[in-house]
Amino acid sequence: MEEVLDRPFLCCFTYLRTLMKPIRDFFPLLTEFPKRVVITMHQKPDPDAMGSSLALAGFLQKLGHQVQVISPTNWADFLKWMPGCDQVLDYDTSKDKADQFLKEADWVFCLDFNAFYRTRHMASMLERLKCIKILIDHHEQPQIDSFDYGISVVPKSSTCELIFEFIQESGNDSLIDKYIAQCLYAGTMADTGSFRFPVTTPSVHKMIGRLLETGFDHSMVHEAVYDNYLENRLRFLGHVLSNRLEVLYEYNTAIIAISKADILRFNIRTGDTEGLVNYPLSIKGIKLAALIIDRDEERKWSFRSKGSFDCNQFARAYFEGGGHKNASGGRSLLTVEQNVSAFKQALKQVASQLQ
Repeated sequence: MEEVLDRPFLCCFTYLRTLMKPIRDFFPLLTEFPKRVVITMHQKPDPDAMGSSLALAGFLQKLGHQVQVISPTNWADFLKWMPGCDQVLDYDTSKDKADQFLKEADWVFCLDFNAFYRTRHMASMLERLKCIKILIDHHEQPQIDSFDYGISVVPKSSTCELIFEFIQESGNDSLIDKYIAQCLYAGTMADTGSFRFPVTTPSVHKMIGRLLETGFDHSMVHEAVYDNYLENRLRFLGHVLSNRLEVLYEYNTAIIAISKADILRFNIRTGDTEGLVNYPLSIKGIKLAALIIDRDEERKWSFRSKGSFDCNQFARAYFEGGGHKNASGGRSLLTVEQNVSAFKQALKQVASQLQ
């Protein structure tokens, strides 16, 4: 495992090699004549998804390739400062144009998601494409039989860290400029909880040191991601923590349930609930935090944990989800109230793991 962590592109997991070629085999293709490239990510992209996609786009453009980044859905305003974000297509609002790029693509890079369903309405198109598909991701149980090349390293901090290593291992470290660096920094910063989560390994700090050598303003990046909300979002947080937080001390767990009425009352937009699930973990003794939000088409779960409790297994077992050991998501077509009831029933099944 140590070799995988230290040199992920030179030694992929064995089970990955059996179903898709390791990413190192793709490196020689980077210098071929210019290709038409599409880069996509999971729906409702976070800083890691958008940052890794834009950083890879900037890198491939420097090699002379034609690149289009496509998001399956809209994205948060606090991501719009990223270089190249103004050129990203929203699949939901520009489907015909996006489909044309996908049909003409020689390569499609899929970043920061482990299965096509996480791209929402793009999924069927991605499944039908006959071009070369490349996976770069760090979530558990990737859909590796759908890709020609790729890597999925669960212990890695972020997809941004994997993109950084993709650039370095391909022999192109010199192409990392301040624009690529700040995108990679933003995604890594967000996925490591500002470098406080256990996934912040020595290799992460080495990467950050290299990125800072480009001269970008890291304080600006932090401010753009974390200090860039409207007043209504702060008032929403106060309302939620006062009225929607339930602490279940017998299970060392806390849950926040947000109704559609709450979303409408505070005019909550994409990105405004980012990080909300982490707040209950600041309570002494809490090992599991859960957030459920009533979206138009379904209810969305977010789970965060401390220590040994496996959020990924919990989400897969009870809420059609998955992700990482200490951070995962899920979904359900049941009402918020029914989901909360189901959550409490599920806690009884895993109570011993939360003591």
